[in-house]
Amino acid sequence: VQLQASGGGLVQAGDSLRLSCAATGRTFSSNAMAWFRQGPGKEREFVAVVDWTRNRILYADSVKGRFTISRDSAKNTVYLQMNNLKPWDTAVYSCAAGRPIASTIMTVQGYTLWGQGTQVTVSS
Repeated sequence: VQLQASGGGLVQAGDSLRLSCAATGRTFSSNAMAWFRQGPGKEREFVAVVDWTRNRILYADSVKGRFTISRDSAKNTVYLQMNNLKPWDTAVYSCAAGRPIASTIMTVQGYTLWGQGTQVTVSS
């Protein structure tokens, strides 16, 4: 199984972008897919997750009200709709899949499958 992320780009503050992460391959046994990001000189941080077996969606406080994560189960694809982008949203966004438990669902340790990153740059 591979994760293929797309949709990044260069936008201005206040603009929107939608990222996509498609899982391809023979089997896909994960129960959650998440987005993380890593800004310049920063550690990778959690952005959002959708856990379809527990029917949970979680967001980092910094993106609540601006970002929306959704899943198309038929396409094994997760989307991240990002609205009202801010310059500090600039980062490489990576998608991940796995079977995290409650204590790891917002951490990189909860995920075993990672896609390549897609760059999001927000100019002021």
